[in-house]
Amino acid sequence: MGAVLQTTRGLWRFGQTVLGIIFRHPITGTSIIPILPDGRIVLIRRRDNGLWSLPGGMVDWGEDVPTAIGRELQEETGLELVKIKRLVGVYSAPDRDPRIHSICIVAEADVKGVMTVQDELEVVEIKAFTLDSLPQEEMSHDHNRQIKDYLQGLTTLA
Repeated sequence: MGAVLQTTRGLWRFGQTVLGIIFRHPITGTSIIPILPDGRIVLIRRRDNGLWSLPGGMVDWGEDVPTAIGRELQEETGLELVKIKRLVGVYSAPDRDPRIHSICIVAEADVKGVMTVQDELEVVEIKAFTLDSLPQEEMSHDHNRQIKDYLQGLTTLA
């Protein structure tokens, strides 16, 4: 299984590079700050780098951002989107995602359900954190900043 996973990852990275060269435009994605009914924030641990991360991913062709948020949330955590509460920010630094140049739209969302790893190729672990127990170590991509901006009540364009 490990060799197949590595081959799949390698092909995906190659495909992303080719698309970047052909289209030379950033890819649009989402990050979700999922809030459980008890106020805890849900994070995932990524398989590719082992770091904690907000759930999220690329907006598919023909899909709007709210639909992508609900789909990515369910695909990565098993949780159901109840309501998108607020826009936290739009993050567009070319180096914010080590794989590709992506523009990330970050939203806070009320969620419900049972946390379960749905996509074992991307997610190793899911955990809910109280505000005072959020990981202090480096997170994937620029998710430390996204969470910091969220906690400060900011709406960021960066």
